[in-house]
Amino acid sequence: MAMTASSPAPAGASHSESERSPFARLNELLAPYSPGKPMITLAVGEPQHPVPGFVGPVLAQHIADFGRYPAAKGIEPFRKAAAGWLARRFALPRAIDPEHEIIVLNGSREGLFFAAHAALRHVGPRRGKPAILMPNPFYPVYGVGARTAGCDSIYLPTTRDNGFLPDLDAIDEATLARTVAVYIATPANPQGSVASADYMRKLVQLANRWGFLIFSDECYSEIYTRQAPGSMLEHAGPDYQNVVAFQSLSKRSNVPGMRIGFAAGDRRFLAAFHELRNVAAPQVPVPLQHVAVSAYGDEAHVEENRRLYRAKFDLADQIIGNRYGYQRPDGGFCVWLDVTERGGDEDVTVRLYRDAGVRVVPGSYLARPQADGFNPGLGYIRLALVADASSTGEALHRLVEVLR
Repeated sequence: MAMTASSPAPAGASHSESERSPFARLNELLAPYSPGKPMITLAVGEPQHPVPGFVGPVLAQHIADFGRYPAAKGIEPFRKAAAGWLARRFALPRAIDPEHEIIVLNGSREGLFFAAHAALRHVGPRRGKPAILMPNPFYPVYGVGARTAGCDSIYLPTTRDNGFLPDLDAIDEATLARTVAVYIATPANPQGSVASADYMRKLVQLANRWGFLIFSDECYSEIYTRQAPGSMLEHAGPDYQNVVAFQSLSKRSNVPGMRIGFAAGDRRFLAAFHELRNVAAPQVPVPLQHVAVSAYGDEAHVEENRRLYRAKFDLADQIIGNRYGYQRPDGGFCVWLDVTERGGDEDVTVRLYRDAGVRVVPGSYLARPQADGFNPGLGYIRLALVADASSTGEALHRLVEVLR
């Protein structure tokens, strides 16, 4: 198995194919078949737990605010609530300044996309063609952001051998010298790996030495069953130079349809980011920001959310056991299973859908081939444990029965 430390997209690879939605590809794969049993979908990472009870009343209270354009930066109460939550949740080097070090986002996805564009101008000239580094597999918006910003996408393979996190020691200096930014997800999607404090410090040291930005995607930070994951902000200097953390309420508070989150960190970058978003990005409706103020002030619904996921991972522990390389993840709500010996990821995905009515995602659709052709997601399937416990347990039993 090839273990290239970092590589750009394969020469001649089609951008349109490599950047397509994995779910569009999944639809095409399964189109010739019908589910063999009433369908249970574990494919899309869309939280299905109840929406918090405060959402409706807060929206109703601020309904008139839909009648005005929101400021791109975010309302002051939102920025203060986000900064206050960060201070309570993480061991920060100092309190985040809500005036200059927080900016509201339409969920983390659009922020991660626009950040690549702002980064290119912010960091200045590179030695060689500018590049943006990302784990492989990765959230597809990383690659699209890098390409539309005019940067090379450099894929850092994440495998069982490296703990499903990019091997920082294997990145050569020529690559680091032309790096504009590094996307890192902790907890990782799809494997659920969490970067240690030492790992985060090492990445921050590289960023400061080579002058690139770290875009730390932390949208799964509140979904865990054991130890609470840390934040890259905890390991930045007191000015948060070169570090930007991205957060979202979609997973934490079960409001994926609200599309609200924030970016926090390096104030110089966020000033440039704000200028770009002020003319190019969608604004966040003010009533939604008020809902977020309530969400960041309440932890009871978040703990209940974790309890529900914990119960489903307990089911996975019991039903899957030690099959398919299963390991209970450190964070997130996904399960990453090695089905290489059961026919491979596409074949297993089809069989689970056709014979068991269980919809999952082939791991190769969530990754890209390295320059040497190695796809780190090949042979894996991803399950998102977002359905209720009863449906999740039934789906896992069906999976084991089909793959036995």
